[in-house]
Amino acid sequence: MATFLYRLGRLAFRRRHFAALLWVALLTLAGVGAASAPAAGNTSFSIPGTEAQKAFDLLEQRFPGMSADGATARVVFKAPSGEKMTDAVNKATVQKTVAKLKGDSQVTSVADPYEGHAVSKNGSIAYASVKYKVSGMELEDSSRDALKAAARQARDAGLTVEIGGDALTTTPETGSSEVIGIAIAAVVLVITFGSLLAAGLPLLTAIIGVGIGVSTITALAAALDLGTTTSTLASMIGLAVGIDYALFIVSRYRAELAEGREREEAAGRAVGTAGSAVVFAGLTVVIALVGLSVVNIPMLTKMGVAAAGTVAIAVLIALTLIPALLGYAGRRIKPAGEKSKLLGGGRTAGKPGRPNMGTRWAGFVVRRPVAVLLLGVIGLGAAAIPAASLELGLPDDGSQPASTTQRRAYDLLSEGFGPGFNGPLMVVVDAKGSDDAKAAFARVGDEIKGLKDVVTVTPAASNKAGDTATITVVPGSKPSSATTENLVHAIRDKGTDIARETDSTVLVTGSTAMNIDVSQKLNDALLPYLALVVGLAFLLLIVVFRSILVPLKAALGFLLSVLAALGAVVAVFQWGWLSGLMNVEQTGPVMSMMPIFMVGVVFGLAMDYEVFLVTRMREAYVHGEKPQQAVVTGFRHGARVVTAAAVIMIAVFSGFIGSSESMVKMIGFGLAVAVFFDAFLVRMAIVPAVLALLGKRAWWLPKWLDRALPNVDVEGEGLRTAEERRDADPDGERELVRA
Repeated sequence: MATFLYRLGRLAFRRRHFAALLWVALLTLAGVGAASAPAAGNTSFSIPGTEAQKAFDLLEQRFPGMSADGATARVVFKAPSGEKMTDAVNKATVQKTVAKLKGDSQVTSVADPYEGHAVSKNGSIAYASVKYKVSGMELEDSSRDALKAAARQARDAGLTVEIGGDALTTTPETGSSEVIGIAIAAVVLVITFGSLLAAGLPLLTAIIGVGIGVSTITALAAALDLGTTTSTLASMIGLAVGIDYALFIVSRYRAELAEGREREEAAGRAVGTAGSAVVFAGLTVVIALVGLSVVNIPMLTKMGVAAAGTVAIAVLIALTLIPALLGYAGRRIKPAGEKSKLLGGGRTAGKPGRPNMGTRWAGFVVRRPVAVLLLGVIGLGAAAIPAASLELGLPDDGSQPASTTQRRAYDLLSEGFGPGFNGPLMVVVDAKGSDDAKAAFARVGDEIKGLKDVVTVTPAASNKAGDTATITVVPGSKPSSATTENLVHAIRDKGTDIARETDSTVLVTGSTAMNIDVSQKLNDALLPYLALVVGLAFLLLIVVFRSILVPLKAALGFLLSVLAALGAVVAVFQWGWLSGLMNVEQTGPVMSMMPIFMVGVVFGLAMDYEVFLVTRMREAYVHGEKPQQAVVTGFRHGARVVTAAAVIMIAVFSGFIGSSESMVKMIGFGLAVAVFFDAFLVRMAIVPAVLALLGKRAWWLPKWLDRALPNVDVEGEGLRTAEERRDADPDGERELVRA
């Protein structure tokens, strides 16, 4: 592989005009496609195999005009202090608003609060339920504008009016903190390279890669049902890995220049060596992201595949566009150790001096491996303790910022009708095989009324055929609580008994039941997914490192870092620690897809650092150095760059903490913390300590497996000249180690 990538790097360097033109053409094509494509909305939420989804599908079949998955809105009214919603003036205002809402062509029904008994007991709060023909993603802007205009008209009449439900879907805002993250990345690159031009190359290529990836996602959004969150997460991951991959290529290029090589040769060798590490690091990320499809949740699959596509683009750009731009830069890119004149240059490359920080740190770890290993493991273990209290759920309007109308509507409904009113359960009774459908409907309603935590059970509403009915159940607790989840399971258990006695089927659905089913599905898929991703990456790393223990150590270190990161997420978003600093207005259960998404993304990123850092150690070991010295050599060449890469990733991910969408905020925080733990505690402390303790055993591989594995030559041994081999082994006494 190193030889092929070496030739590719030299070709891109020589044919720089063609390489640059190709990527500019791809960016332009993707941009034109995105500009001409319809705007993306929130992706549809279908969960195959769950009871809630089966109920939705049954409703579509038996209630064809019901639009079970159609958008809903609740327009909540509150009377001024000292007045009631039943007062004549306020009642007239509400009825005028209801009439205005009915005029929208996409509205199927609007429930009058006074006819549907939707006025609180004290008379201060009322609500009108609005049902639409299409989902929130398909709802036209004119319908949203009409909804807001009707509410504004009622406000002008003196009422407090807020709107809840999924009809007001909005594009998440990341805020200025995303720009700050990129600015921090730029500063880190300048410090790392000592050159504005060298620092600008990774940023430029990463932005081009993300531009192509996100534009492609936008262009395909309507056809593939991709939501706004898909492109946000793809840009988050694509930007981070794009900067990192380019950083490693440029850093190796400058190191090759410092050894006196011509620029084209240096570019070829940089792509052949660091590029090999980029390819395998990218493969681990792609495997982790595409592996999300095993969960069988379409939204999660699309997010993973879209992000994986952006990562693949970042790898290709690092291998082709970076050497082309290095060719354009020419002598303005200085060898390693030289700074540009603008940044106080004058230090000569190759000038002997005191060991760098990476060398000194590795020397310390090699001398005291047991102490460093124990401190690292104990520290990560302490951070992981809150993960034992992990509670999972999906966000609802109650997790929205207090400044939003959805959150204010949620609070008003809780005040007037109780917290469970924000998450009613819909029970669907299929009595097609029953001899007495009406008796079955009544039996289900009576059984539910006797359950704990039930506040209201509406009479069964049957379809025209009379064989299927819906019953609305209002719990006494809020939608995301464990009590409501227990109620859903209790209804389903009762339904199993009723089904045997009445030959009918009882299904529980609605947004609350759907969230519960999704959480359960994700929990069930976590271990199989972890086994698949870690297993495939383990095999890949055996090929890269030609070792059993090094990949095993990499996987165990990843588990430590991801558990510690989950502990930090629980502490902030569930317990409320530092919630003010993170602008978390409402604590509650951790988003149910967070553990499995973190496993996928963090595993890929963790393997990035493993590949970049340990391949340099293996390269030194294969070229004849002793195991402990190889660890120090790996840190001398790689620690500064890996540190810069980690700081950049942390800065980019932290930028998404400013998002207005709780899911994006939580993922940004979780990934930033996970990168910190994995890069600085696992890869920079635990990894060298373990390798120092293992010595030569770290690179052990059974001979039969050594013969069976393909030789991918990540170390670039095939690029070494005969003279370089003689310099490395002047007496001819040492042989290259085949681990």
